[in-house]
Amino acid sequence: MSTDSLSRQMLTLSAMVFTVMALNINVYAEADQFRNGFSSVAKMATPAVVFIKVEKDVPVSGMQRFGNMFDLFGDGSAQRFFYPNGRGNQQRPGDQKPQTYRQVGQGSGFIVSKDGYIMTNTHVVGDMDKITVTLADGREFRAKRIGADPKTEVALIKIEADDLPYLKTGDVDKLETGDWVIAIGNPFGLNKTLTVGVVSAKGRTNIGITDYEDFIQTDAAINPGNSGGPLLNIDGEVIGINTAIYSQSGGYMGIGFAVPIDMALSIKDQLIANGYVKRGYMGVYLNPGAVTKEMATSFGYDQAGGVLIADVMEKGPAEKAGIKRGDILIELDGEKVKDNQSFRNDVARIMPNRDVKLMLVRDGKRKKVTVRIGLMPGDDLSEETQVKLLDKIGFRLQELDDQIAAHLNYKDEQGLVVTEVQSGSEAQEKGLRVGMLILEVNRKEVKNLDGFYKAADDSKDGRMLLRVKAGNSTIFINLDIS
Repeated sequence: MSTDSLSRQMLTLSAMVFTVMALNINVYAEADQFRNGFSSVAKMATPAVVFIKVEKDVPVSGMQRFGNMFDLFGDGSAQRFFYPNGRGNQQRPGDQKPQTYRQVGQGSGFIVSKDGYIMTNTHVVGDMDKITVTLADGREFRAKRIGADPKTEVALIKIEADDLPYLKTGDVDKLETGDWVIAIGNPFGLNKTLTVGVVSAKGRTNIGITDYEDFIQTDAAINPGNSGGPLLNIDGEVIGINTAIYSQSGGYMGIGFAVPIDMALSIKDQLIANGYVKRGYMGVYLNPGAVTKEMATSFGYDQAGGVLIADVMEKGPAEKAGIKRGDILIELDGEKVKDNQSFRNDVARIMPNRDVKLMLVRDGKRKKVTVRIGLMPGDDLSEETQVKLLDKIGFRLQELDDQIAAHLNYKDEQGLVVTEVQSGSEAQEKGLRVGMLILEVNRKEVKNLDGFYKAADDSKDGRMLLRVKAGNSTIFINLDIS
Protein backbone atom coordinates (compact mmCIF):
# COMPACT_ATOMS: atom_id res chain seq x y z
CA MET A 1 0.00 0.00 0.00
CA SER A 2 1.44 3.37 -1.00
CA THR A 3 2.19 6.08 1.53
CA ASP A 4 -0.41 8.38 -0.12
CA SER A 5 -3.10 5.70 0.08
CA LEU A 6 -2.35 4.99 3.74
CA SER A 7 -2.43 8.70 4.52
CA ARG A 8 -5.82 9.08 2.85
CA GLN A 9 -7.23 6.13 4.86
CA MET A 10 -5.85 7.59 8.10
CA LEU A 11 -7.43 10.94 7.32
CA THR A 12 -10.77 9.28 6.53
CA LEU A 13 -10.64 7.26 9.77
CA SER A 14 -9.76 10.38 11.77
CA ALA A 15 -12.68 12.25 10.19
CA MET A 16 -15.05 9.40 11.12
CA VAL A 17 -13.78 9.41 14.71
CA PHE A 18 -14.22 13.16 14.99
CA THR A 19 -17.73 12.87 13.47
CA VAL A 20 -18.73 10.21 15.99
CA MET A 21 -17.30 12.29 18.85
CA ALA A 22 -19.21 15.33 17.60
CA LEU A 23 -22.43 13.32 17.35
CA ASN A 24 -21.94 12.05 20.91
CA ILE A 25 -21.30 15.58 22.13
CA ASN A 26 -24.48 16.78 20.38
CA VAL A 27 -26.51 13.90 21.82
CA TYR A 28 -25.22 14.61 25.33
CA ALA A 29 -25.80 18.34 24.87
CA GLU A 30 -29.38 17.79 23.68
CA ALA A 31 -30.05 15.36 26.52
CA ASP A 32 -28.64 17.83 29.02
CA GLN A 33 -30.70 20.64 27.48
CA PHE A 34 -33.82 18.43 27.58
CA ARG A 35 -33.19 17.55 31.23
CA ASN A 36 -32.48 21.12 32.24
CA GLY A 37 -35.55 22.30 30.34
CA PHE A 38 -37.97 20.95 32.94
CA SER A 39 -35.88 22.10 35.91
CA SER A 40 -35.63 25.62 34.47
CA VAL A 41 -39.42 25.70 34.02
CA ALA A 42 -39.83 24.59 37.65
CA LYS A 43 -37.49 27.33 38.92
CA MET A 44 -39.21 29.96 36.81
CA ALA A 45 -42.86 28.98 37.40
CA THR A 46 -43.07 27.55 40.93
CA PRO A 47 -42.78 30.94 42.74
CA ALA A 48 -46.04 32.03 41.02
CA VAL A 49 -48.02 28.87 41.94
CA VAL A 50 -50.02 29.13 45.18
CA PHE A 51 -51.66 26.77 47.63
CA ILE A 52 -55.32 27.60 48.34
CA LYS A 53 -57.14 26.55 51.50
CA VAL A 54 -60.90 27.12 51.76
CA GLU A 55 -63.30 26.84 54.69
CA LYS A 56 -67.08 26.88 55.03
CA ASP A 57 -69.66 25.99 57.69
CA VAL A 58 -72.18 23.52 56.23
CA PRO A 59 -75.08 21.50 57.69
CA VAL A 60 -73.80 18.21 59.07
CA SER A 61 -76.50 16.39 57.11
CA GLY A 62 -74.86 17.59 53.91
CA MET A 63 -76.24 17.13 50.42
CA GLN A 64 -77.37 14.21 48.34
CA ARG A 65 -75.23 14.10 45.20
CA PHE A 66 -75.55 12.93 41.64
CA GLY A 67 -72.28 11.21 40.66
CA ASN A 68 -70.04 12.06 37.72
CA MET A 69 -67.16 10.15 36.16
CA PHE A 70 -65.40 13.45 35.51
CA ASP A 71 -63.95 14.45 38.85
CA LEU A 72 -63.55 18.19 39.35
CA PHE A 73 -61.18 17.31 42.20
CA GLY A 74 -63.94 17.87 44.68
CA ASP A 75 -67.16 16.92 42.91
CA GLY A 76 -67.91 13.21 43.02
CA SER A 77 -65.06 12.25 45.34
CA ALA A 78 -65.38 15.16 47.73
CA GLN A 79 -65.43 13.15 50.92
CA ARG A 80 -62.22 11.31 50.06
CA PHE A 81 -60.17 14.07 48.52
CA PHE A 82 -61.49 17.62 48.47
CA TYR A 83 -62.67 17.77 52.08
CA PRO A 84 -60.43 15.28 53.87
CA ASN A 85 -60.34 17.37 57.04
CA GLY A 86 -64.03 18.14 57.59
CA ARG A 87 -64.75 18.60 61.29
CA GLY A 88 -68.14 18.42 62.95
CA ASN A 89 -69.49 20.94 65.43
CA GLN A 90 -71.81 18.68 67.32
CA GLN A 91 -75.16 19.97 68.56
CA ARG A 92 -75.78 19.72 72.27
CA PRO A 93 -79.20 19.32 73.94
CA GLY A 94 -80.96 22.67 74.06
CA ASP A 95 -78.96 24.18 71.21
CA GLN A 96 -81.10 26.15 68.80
CA LYS A 97 -78.57 26.17 65.95
CA PRO A 98 -78.59 23.32 63.44
CA GLN A 99 -75.65 20.92 63.38
CA THR A 100 -72.82 22.19 61.21
CA TYR A 101 -69.24 21.27 60.57
CA ARG A 102 -66.30 23.19 59.23
CA GLN A 103 -65.70 22.01 55.68
CA VAL A 104 -62.05 22.40 54.74
CA GLY A 105 -60.78 22.04 51.20
CA GLN A 106 -57.67 22.71 49.23
CA GLY A 107 -56.56 23.42 45.71
CA SER A 108 -54.09 25.33 43.61
CA GLY A 109 -53.92 28.61 41.76
CA PHE A 110 -51.41 30.83 40.00
CA ILE A 111 -50.60 34.53 40.11
CA VAL A 112 -51.30 36.41 36.88
CA SER A 113 -50.37 39.96 37.91
CA LYS A 114 -47.81 41.53 40.19
CA ASP A 115 -50.58 43.19 42.24
CA GLY A 116 -52.09 39.89 43.39
CA TYR A 117 -54.73 38.58 40.98
CA ILE A 118 -54.86 34.77 41.13
CA MET A 119 -56.65 32.41 38.76
CA THR A 120 -58.10 29.10 39.91
CA ASN A 121 -61.24 26.95 39.48
CA THR A 122 -64.79 27.81 40.54
CA HIS A 123 -65.15 24.55 42.44
CA VAL A 124 -62.00 25.34 44.45
CA VAL A 125 -63.13 28.69 45.86
CA GLY A 126 -66.90 28.28 45.28
CA ASP A 127 -68.99 30.20 47.78
CA MET A 128 -66.57 29.52 50.62
CA ASP A 129 -66.58 31.62 53.78
CA LYS A 130 -62.80 31.92 54.01
CA ILE A 131 -60.04 31.67 51.39
CA THR A 132 -56.40 31.53 52.48
CA VAL A 133 -53.54 31.68 49.98
CA THR A 134 -50.03 30.45 50.77
CA LEU A 135 -47.24 31.60 48.46
CA ALA A 136 -44.25 29.49 47.50
CA ASP A 137 -42.08 31.53 49.91
CA GLY A 138 -44.37 30.62 52.82
CA ARG A 139 -46.25 33.91 53.21
CA GLU A 140 -50.00 33.62 53.92
CA PHE A 141 -52.75 36.00 52.80
CA ARG A 142 -56.51 36.18 53.22
CA ALA A 143 -57.91 36.29 49.68
CA LYS A 144 -60.92 38.15 48.32
CA ARG A 145 -63.15 36.37 45.83
CA ILE A 146 -63.49 38.63 42.78
CA GLY A 147 -65.84 36.36 40.88
CA ALA A 148 -66.39 32.90 39.48
CA ASP A 149 -67.93 31.44 36.34
CA PRO A 150 -69.37 27.94 36.90
CA LYS A 151 -70.06 27.57 33.18
CA THR A 152 -66.33 27.42 32.41
CA GLU A 153 -64.95 26.60 35.91
CA VAL A 154 -62.80 29.75 35.87
CA ALA A 155 -62.53 31.79 39.06
CA LEU A 156 -60.53 34.83 40.14
CA ILE A 157 -59.37 35.80 43.62
CA LYS A 158 -57.04 38.55 44.85
CA ILE A 159 -54.56 39.11 47.64
CA GLU A 160 -53.23 42.48 48.77
CA ALA A 161 -49.53 42.41 47.91
CA ASP A 162 -47.10 44.09 45.51
CA ASP A 163 -44.29 43.01 43.18
CA LEU A 164 -45.39 39.39 43.16
CA PRO A 165 -43.96 36.83 40.73
CA TYR A 166 -46.49 35.97 38.05
CA LEU A 167 -46.81 33.63 35.09
CA LYS A 168 -46.65 34.77 31.50
CA THR A 169 -49.28 33.39 29.13
CA GLY A 170 -48.55 31.27 26.09
CA ASP A 171 -50.23 31.02 22.70
CA VAL A 172 -52.74 28.16 22.73
CA ASP A 173 -53.09 28.35 18.94
CA LYS A 174 -49.44 27.32 18.57
CA LEU A 175 -49.89 24.35 20.88
CA GLU A 176 -49.93 21.01 19.05
CA THR A 177 -50.81 17.46 19.99
CA GLY A 178 -47.62 15.80 21.23
CA ASP A 179 -46.07 18.98 22.68
CA TRP A 180 -44.53 18.69 26.14
CA VAL A 181 -46.53 20.22 28.98
CA ILE A 182 -45.88 20.60 32.70
CA ALA A 183 -48.45 20.65 35.51
CA ILE A 184 -47.63 22.29 38.83
CA GLY A 185 -49.87 22.19 41.90
CA ASN A 186 -50.56 20.69 45.29
CA PRO A 187 -51.96 17.17 44.75
CA PHE A 188 -53.16 15.67 48.05
CA GLY A 189 -51.64 18.71 49.78
CA LEU A 190 -48.11 17.94 48.52
CA ASN A 191 -46.92 21.46 47.73
CA LYS A 192 -44.91 22.41 44.64
CA THR A 193 -45.45 19.10 42.83
CA LEU A 194 -44.37 19.09 39.18
CA THR A 195 -45.45 16.45 36.67
CA VAL A 196 -44.67 16.17 32.96
CA GLY A 197 -46.65 14.86 30.00
CA VAL A 198 -47.80 15.79 26.53
CA VAL A 199 -50.80 17.40 24.91
CA SER A 200 -53.06 14.42 24.16
CA ALA A 201 -55.65 16.47 22.25
CA LYS A 202 -57.02 19.98 21.85
CA GLY A 203 -60.55 21.31 21.59
CA ARG A 204 -62.22 18.54 23.60
CA THR A 205 -65.98 19.19 23.78
CA ASN A 206 -69.15 17.28 24.66
CA ILE A 207 -67.49 15.80 27.73
CA GLY A 208 -70.10 16.93 30.25
CA ILE A 209 -67.81 18.79 32.66
CA THR A 210 -68.90 22.38 32.07
CA ASP A 211 -71.43 24.25 29.93
CA TYR A 212 -68.81 25.74 27.63
CA GLU A 213 -66.03 23.30 26.79
CA ASP A 214 -62.88 23.63 24.70
CA PHE A 215 -60.50 21.60 26.84
CA ILE A 216 -56.83 20.75 26.40
CA GLN A 217 -56.41 17.05 27.19
CA THR A 218 -53.13 15.92 28.73
CA ASP A 219 -51.56 12.84 30.26
CA ALA A 220 -49.46 14.88 32.72
CA ALA A 221 -50.25 13.34 36.10
CA ILE A 222 -52.77 15.57 37.87
CA ASN A 223 -54.72 14.61 40.95
CA PRO A 224 -57.06 16.17 43.54
CA GLY A 225 -55.31 19.30 44.78
CA ASN A 226 -53.91 20.13 41.33
CA SER A 227 -57.24 21.72 40.53
CA GLY A 228 -56.82 25.37 39.60
CA GLY A 229 -53.09 25.05 39.03
CA PRO A 230 -51.34 25.94 35.78
CA LEU A 231 -50.61 23.77 32.78
CA LEU A 232 -47.41 25.12 31.22
CA ASN A 233 -45.64 24.76 27.90
CA ILE A 234 -41.92 23.93 27.67
CA ASP A 235 -41.12 27.67 27.82
CA GLY A 236 -42.79 27.98 31.23
CA GLU A 237 -45.78 29.91 29.89
CA VAL A 238 -49.24 29.04 31.20
CA ILE A 239 -51.47 27.59 28.51
CA GLY A 240 -54.29 26.18 30.65
CA ILE A 241 -55.92 25.79 34.07
CA ASN A 242 -56.00 22.20 35.34
CA THR A 243 -59.68 21.52 35.95
CA ALA A 244 -60.79 17.89 35.83
CA ILE A 245 -59.71 14.31 35.38
CA TYR A 246 -61.47 11.33 33.85
CA SER A 247 -61.50 8.87 36.70
CA GLN A 248 -63.38 5.79 37.83
CA SER A 249 -61.38 5.62 41.05
CA GLY A 250 -61.08 9.28 42.06
CA GLY A 251 -57.38 9.36 41.15
CA TYR A 252 -55.15 9.82 38.13
CA MET A 253 -55.87 7.57 35.13
CA GLY A 254 -53.87 9.33 32.42
CA ILE A 255 -56.62 11.68 31.19
CA GLY A 256 -56.75 15.24 32.48
CA PHE A 257 -58.46 18.37 31.18
CA ALA A 258 -57.40 22.01 31.32
CA VAL A 259 -59.33 25.15 30.40
CA PRO A 260 -57.30 26.92 27.66
CA ILE A 261 -55.77 30.13 28.91
CA ASP A 262 -57.21 32.30 26.13
CA MET A 263 -60.74 31.38 27.21
CA ALA A 264 -59.79 31.84 30.88
CA LEU A 265 -58.32 35.31 30.31
CA SER A 266 -61.48 36.56 28.59
CA ILE A 267 -63.46 35.34 31.63
CA LYS A 268 -60.95 37.00 33.97
CA ASP A 269 -61.36 40.39 32.29
CA GLN A 270 -65.14 40.24 32.67
CA LEU A 271 -64.91 39.15 36.30
CA ILE A 272 -62.71 42.14 37.07
CA ALA A 273 -65.03 44.51 35.19
CA ASN A 274 -68.43 43.13 36.28
CA GLY A 275 -67.98 40.43 38.90
CA TYR A 276 -69.81 38.07 36.53
CA VAL A 277 -69.73 37.05 32.87
CA LYS A 278 -71.93 38.30 30.03
CA ARG A 279 -72.42 35.95 27.08
CA GLY A 280 -73.83 36.29 23.62
CA TYR A 281 -77.21 34.76 22.85
CA MET A 282 -78.81 33.95 19.50
CA GLY A 283 -82.04 32.27 20.60
CA VAL A 284 -81.92 28.94 18.77
CA TYR A 285 -82.17 25.29 19.74
CA LEU A 286 -79.64 23.12 17.91
CA ASN A 287 -80.50 19.63 16.75
CA PRO A 288 -78.46 17.12 18.80
CA GLY A 289 -75.57 15.32 17.15
CA ALA A 290 -73.54 16.01 14.04
CA VAL A 291 -75.07 17.10 10.75
CA THR A 292 -74.18 14.08 8.60
CA LYS A 293 -74.38 14.08 4.81
CA GLU A 294 -77.51 11.95 5.05
CA MET A 295 -79.13 14.44 7.42
CA ALA A 296 -78.05 17.41 5.30
CA THR A 297 -79.52 15.79 2.18
CA SER A 298 -82.91 15.70 3.87
CA PHE A 299 -82.76 19.51 4.00
CA GLY A 300 -81.55 19.98 0.43
CA TYR A 301 -77.83 20.32 1.22
CA ASP A 302 -75.17 17.96 -0.13
CA GLN A 303 -72.42 18.39 2.50
CA ALA A 304 -71.87 17.29 6.08
CA GLY A 305 -71.08 19.84 8.79
CA GLY A 306 -72.56 22.98 10.26
CA VAL A 307 -75.41 23.06 12.76
CA LEU A 308 -79.09 22.28 12.20
CA ILE A 309 -81.69 24.60 13.75
CA ALA A 310 -84.27 22.46 15.56
CA ASP A 311 -86.29 25.42 16.81
CA VAL A 312 -86.18 29.20 17.13
CA MET A 313 -87.04 31.08 20.31
CA GLU A 314 -89.96 33.46 20.06
CA LYS A 315 -88.89 37.13 19.82
CA GLY A 316 -85.23 36.13 20.08
CA PRO A 317 -82.37 37.55 17.98
CA ALA A 318 -82.50 34.67 15.49
CA GLU A 319 -86.24 35.00 14.89
CA LYS A 320 -85.87 38.75 14.35
CA ALA A 321 -83.15 38.04 11.77
CA GLY A 322 -85.39 35.61 9.87
CA ILE A 323 -83.72 32.34 10.85
CA LYS A 324 -86.13 29.39 10.68
CA ARG A 325 -86.48 25.83 11.88
CA GLY A 326 -84.65 23.51 9.44
CA ASP A 327 -81.96 26.03 8.47
CA ILE A 328 -78.38 24.71 8.44
CA LEU A 329 -75.88 27.34 9.61
CA ILE A 330 -72.53 26.84 7.86
CA GLU A 331 -70.58 30.08 8.47
CA LEU A 332 -70.29 32.61 11.30
CA ASP A 333 -68.56 35.87 10.35
CA GLY A 334 -66.80 34.11 7.49
CA GLU A 335 -65.53 31.19 9.61
CA LYS A 336 -66.76 27.66 8.99
CA VAL A 337 -69.19 26.34 11.61
CA LYS A 338 -67.86 22.98 12.80
CA ASP A 339 -70.36 21.51 15.26
CA ASN A 340 -72.87 22.32 17.99
CA GLN A 341 -70.43 22.82 20.84
CA SER A 342 -67.95 24.98 18.97
CA PHE A 343 -70.80 27.10 17.56
CA ARG A 344 -72.26 27.53 21.03
CA ASN A 345 -68.85 28.56 22.38
CA ASP A 346 -68.28 31.03 19.53
CA VAL A 347 -71.67 32.72 20.01
CA ALA A 348 -71.18 32.90 23.78
CA ARG A 349 -67.88 34.77 23.31
CA ILE A 350 -69.55 37.50 21.23
CA MET A 351 -70.48 40.58 23.22
CA PRO A 352 -74.21 41.47 23.26
CA ASN A 353 -75.49 44.08 20.77
CA ARG A 354 -72.86 43.19 18.17
CA ASP A 355 -73.97 42.33 14.63
CA VAL A 356 -72.67 39.08 13.10
CA LYS A 357 -73.07 37.69 9.60
CA LEU A 358 -74.33 34.14 9.09
CA MET A 359 -74.34 31.97 6.01
CA LEU A 360 -77.14 29.42 6.10
CA VAL A 361 -78.64 26.84 3.78
CA ARG A 362 -82.42 26.75 3.39
CA ASP A 363 -84.10 24.34 0.97
CA GLY A 364 -80.77 23.79 -0.75
CA LYS A 365 -80.05 27.49 -1.33
CA ARG A 366 -77.45 29.61 0.46
CA LYS A 367 -78.63 32.74 2.20
CA LYS A 368 -76.82 35.49 4.15
CA VAL A 369 -78.42 36.99 7.25
CA THR A 370 -77.27 39.48 9.87
CA VAL A 371 -78.06 38.79 13.52
CA ARG A 372 -77.72 41.25 16.39
CA ILE A 373 -76.47 39.13 19.28
CA GLY A 374 -78.46 39.45 22.50
CA LEU A 375 -77.55 39.01 26.18
CA MET A 376 -77.89 35.48 27.48
CA PRO A 377 -81.00 35.39 29.73
CA GLY A 378 -79.94 35.31 33.35
CA ASP A 379 -76.47 36.75 32.71
CA ASP A 380 -77.61 39.98 34.31
CA LEU A 381 -77.70 38.00 37.55
CA SER A 382 -74.28 37.75 39.15
CA GLU A 383 -72.86 34.31 39.96
CA GLU A 384 -73.08 35.20 43.66
CA THR A 385 -76.81 35.92 43.24
CA GLN A 386 -77.29 32.59 41.49
CA VAL A 387 -75.51 30.72 44.30
CA LYS A 388 -77.62 32.47 46.94
CA LEU A 389 -80.79 31.69 45.00
CA LEU A 390 -80.02 27.99 44.73
CA ASP A 391 -79.01 27.80 48.39
CA LYS A 392 -82.30 29.49 49.24
CA ILE A 393 -84.47 26.97 47.40
CA GLY A 394 -82.55 23.96 48.73
CA PHE A 395 -81.48 22.18 45.56
CA ARG A 396 -79.08 22.46 42.64
CA LEU A 397 -79.41 21.71 38.96
CA GLN A 398 -77.49 20.78 35.85
CA GLU A 399 -78.46 21.15 32.22
CA LEU A 400 -79.38 17.88 30.54
CA ASP A 401 -76.75 16.64 28.09
CA ASP A 402 -76.49 13.47 26.02
CA GLN A 403 -74.40 11.62 28.60
CA ILE A 404 -76.71 12.34 31.54
CA ALA A 405 -79.81 11.72 29.41
CA ALA A 406 -78.50 8.27 28.47
CA HIS A 407 -77.54 7.51 32.09
CA LEU A 408 -80.99 8.47 33.44
CA ASN A 409 -82.91 7.17 30.41
CA TYR A 410 -84.37 10.58 29.51
CA LYS A 411 -84.87 10.07 25.79
CA ASP A 412 -86.02 13.03 23.67
CA GLU A 413 -86.38 15.20 26.78
CA GLN A 414 -85.31 18.74 27.57
CA GLY A 415 -84.99 20.19 31.04
CA LEU A 416 -82.78 20.48 34.11
CA VAL A 417 -81.53 17.55 36.15
CA VAL A 418 -81.66 17.79 39.95
CA THR A 419 -78.09 17.08 41.12
CA GLU A 420 -78.33 17.91 44.84
CA VAL A 421 -81.16 18.23 47.38
CA GLN A 422 -80.46 19.73 50.78
CA SER A 423 -81.48 17.47 53.62
CA GLY A 424 -84.36 18.96 55.62
CA SER A 425 -85.26 21.50 52.94
CA GLU A 426 -88.82 22.09 51.78
CA ALA A 427 -87.82 20.70 48.39
CA GLN A 428 -86.90 17.38 50.00
CA GLU A 429 -90.06 17.37 52.11
CA LYS A 430 -92.20 17.97 49.00
CA GLY A 431 -90.61 14.99 47.24
CA LEU A 432 -87.88 16.45 45.03
CA ARG A 433 -85.08 13.92 44.55
CA VAL A 434 -81.69 13.69 42.85
CA GLY A 435 -82.06 12.56 39.22
CA MET A 436 -85.50 14.09 38.65
CA LEU A 437 -85.94 16.32 35.61
CA ILE A 438 -87.48 19.79 35.95
CA LEU A 439 -89.52 20.57 32.84
CA GLU A 440 -91.36 23.77 33.81
CA VAL A 441 -91.17 26.62 36.31
CA ASN A 442 -94.39 28.56 36.93
CA ARG A 443 -96.02 26.91 33.90
CA LYS A 444 -93.15 27.93 31.57
CA GLU A 445 -90.75 25.46 29.97
CA VAL A 446 -87.13 25.70 31.13
CA LYS A 447 -84.37 24.25 28.98
CA ASN A 448 -81.29 25.87 30.52
CA LEU A 449 -80.06 27.23 33.83
CA ASP A 450 -80.38 30.84 32.75
CA GLY A 451 -84.07 30.36 32.06
CA PHE A 452 -84.51 28.76 35.46
CA TYR A 453 -82.71 31.60 37.28
CA LYS A 454 -84.85 34.15 35.51
CA ALA A 455 -88.11 32.30 36.18
CA ALA A 456 -87.25 31.79 39.85
CA ASP A 457 -86.18 35.41 40.25
CA ASP A 458 -89.44 36.57 38.65
CA SER A 459 -91.65 34.64 41.11
CA LYS A 460 -93.74 37.56 42.34
CA ASP A 461 -95.71 35.81 45.07
CA GLY A 462 -92.71 34.04 46.62
CA ARG A 463 -93.81 30.66 45.31
CA MET A 464 -92.40 28.45 42.59
CA LEU A 465 -94.46 25.79 40.84
CA LEU A 466 -92.32 23.03 39.34
CA ARG A 467 -93.41 20.44 36.82
CA VAL A 468 -91.07 17.52 37.33
CA LYS A 469 -90.49 14.24 35.52
CA ALA A 470 -90.09 11.37 37.98
CA GLY A 471 -89.62 8.00 36.32
CA ASN A 472 -92.31 7.54 33.67
CA SER A 473 -94.69 10.14 35.07
CA THR A 474 -94.72 13.87 35.77
CA ILE A 475 -95.76 15.63 38.98
CA PHE A 476 -96.20 19.22 40.21
CA ILE A 477 -94.29 20.50 43.25
CA ASN A 478 -95.14 23.89 44.79
CA LEU A 479 -92.36 25.51 46.81
CA ASP A 480 -92.24 28.59 49.05
CA ILE A 481 -89.11 30.59 48.16
CA SER A 482 -90.08 33.85 49.86
